[in-house]
Amino acid sequence: MSNASPLLAVERLSVSFESRSRTLLPAVRDVDFTIEDGEIMGLVGESGSGKSATMMAVIGLLPPRARVTGSVKFRGAELIGQAESFLRRYRGARIGMIFQDPMTTLNPLLTVGAQIAEAVRIHDRSVSARAGLQRAVELLDLVSIPSPRQRAGQYPHEFSGGMRQRAVIAMAMANDPQMLIADEPTTALDVTIQAQIMELLQRLCSERRMGLVLVTHDLGVVASVANKIAVMYAGRIVECGEVADVFRAPRHPYTRALLDSLPRIEQRVARLSAIPGAPPSLAFLPKGCAFHPRCRRTVDMCKYQDPLLRRIGHVDVACHRADEVSSPVRTTGETV
Repeated sequence: MSNASPLLAVERLSVSFESRSRTLLPAVRDVDFTIEDGEIMGLVGESGSGKSATMMAVIGLLPPRARVTGSVKFRGAELIGQAESFLRRYRGARIGMIFQDPMTTLNPLLTVGAQIAEAVRIHDRSVSARAGLQRAVELLDLVSIPSPRQRAGQYPHEFSGGMRQRAVIAMAMANDPQMLIADEPTTALDVTIQAQIMELLQRLCSERRMGLVLVTHDLGVVASVANKIAVMYAGRIVECGEVADVFRAPRHPYTRALLDSLPRIEQRVARLSAIPGAPPSLAFLPKGCAFHPRCRRTVDMCKYQDPLLRRIGHVDVACHRADEVSSPVRTTGETV
């Protein structure tokens, strides 16, 4: 590594939201992970598992009712608890954000080029309007949008879904960030366009040595582009390691259930595997392991003692029975 400290180091990050009754609801609990230069990490889990809240906390975009504790260090500089003026020097400049829906990210009343130029000029006031627009054209070309000069003068509704997503990526790249956060960047795109977007992100990370956190529920996308995976459930990381290690022999029953639910070409079954039940409410988290009401390997200890994240083999896993859950992923249609 070229730097002594990791690109991003998250330690014991917790996020709670204050309800109308002033009760604090835990959305993220004691999350730890690191990102190195050029590394791509997939942050996966069902909706409501805390993925987006974790990354919004990293860049300081949570609403005022959120309570954030723990540590987030970017190149050794602490971000948690800093003033907004301090965070602006990192957000958008050193850490780029690709939001989930490009139609709500882009302003329908401004041309795409003007919006990208604004992202450049807001962090460098010495850049003229003309130079900002030229930079926008260069960025549209970088993300492989054809006729970039012409497209820079068009409005978001004149772009296809895939081109809007590329424009949002261009905006995130406006200031040559060292790290990108991509929140479901392929949602609502067809499979072909999804593959193109992921190839683009992978190429940008490789060429520029950027770190990337890919927030997604799509394990197929993670398998194709990521180096590392962190699986979240009920606000906690329950398994984390190299993609090859986790996919080959998942230690946590939740990770295994997610993998077993994926359709496979060689697998012909009447019904796909499914995880029974639903993720728990933040207001009523079960005692012990949060996954135990849905887990078919539950023992008494799981019902009253929350397992700590511990190293087993090449992965970190939070499960009392992780030593037993180590066989390769099944190719049958059985559930966990």
